[in-house]
Amino acid sequence: MHTGRAIPQVPVAHPGGPGVEPSKPMTRERSNPVKIRRRLPPSVQNALRPLSVQVQRITAAYRPSPTFIVAGAQRCGTTSLFRALEQHPQMTRPSFHKGINYFDLNYGRGAGWYTAHFPLTALDTLRTPREYRPSLPFEASGYYMFHPAAFPRIARDLPDVKIVLMLRDPVERAYSAWKHEHARGFERESFTRALELEDSRLEGEVERMLADPSYESHAHRHLAYAARSDYVPQIERLLTLLPAEQVHVVYSEDFFAKPEQEMSALATFLDARDYPGITFDRHNARPSGSMPSDARDILQHKLARTYEEISELVGRPSPWHVE
Repeated sequence: MHTGRAIPQVPVAHPGGPGVEPSKPMTRERSNPVKIRRRLPPSVQNALRPLSVQVQRITAAYRPSPTFIVAGAQRCGTTSLFRALEQHPQMTRPSFHKGINYFDLNYGRGAGWYTAHFPLTALDTLRTPREYRPSLPFEASGYYMFHPAAFPRIARDLPDVKIVLMLRDPVERAYSAWKHEHARGFERESFTRALELEDSRLEGEVERMLADPSYESHAHRHLAYAARSDYVPQIERLLTLLPAEQVHVVYSEDFFAKPEQEMSALATFLDARDYPGITFDRHNARPSGSMPSDARDILQHKLARTYEEISELVGRPSPWHVE
């Protein structure tokens, strides 16, 4: 049943066309009055993370919980959004990877393990410029939106947290996800065949995940293409758990077309101060390629409800159109 609850949004002008891909690189060079916090190289992060988290658990009580979470969706540009957010001097990212995957895959490790991924509150305050305090700790885990237990856990443990969702044209997102999983070796079937197999692959998986919190479903995480793109029921489920005022949607096409405008709207939602020094780039993009027409027909049929209802649910017209 439709919730009828539109998510409050900061008004933004439509960027001029659905699914617009800019003809030039999405980079805006701007003055940078505040020194950006630098990240360790990925290889160093991976090597240090297990030991560091164990040590940091001792001081978990002196570390913050996130004030907001980028919860998905997968293959919608969340990495690009994360890289933009971490440049803002008021935002505090996790010490290592962008995605902690606590509320979906690592919940059994406990709250101390989770907060150990964030810096000490006192140190974070010292390194945050005075004019940008208080800092806003955050993380981004793209599986939270789709995992059946993640939102209930978030609502129970962090009832005041704000949720940011990034949504892309659902048909294009599904195809991008297939290319991603196929390239990683998790998917061996063609896209059309994978869509035909999806329902049988996912049958009973949600029930098993909810019955056994330690169970990780390979099919649910890696082989759900249409289901992950079916945004409306996922958002409706979230709105039964958290107030609509704590949820903000960013349309991917709008973000990549006019990133400064979308970031300004997001900053308003987060009660963050304006910061003009962010450079925007694309991350984790894959070559587009041509989607098989029969696969597109399958997806448009399965995702008709999302195309029809997303604008009303979000409270702002989507840039997507069914061909």
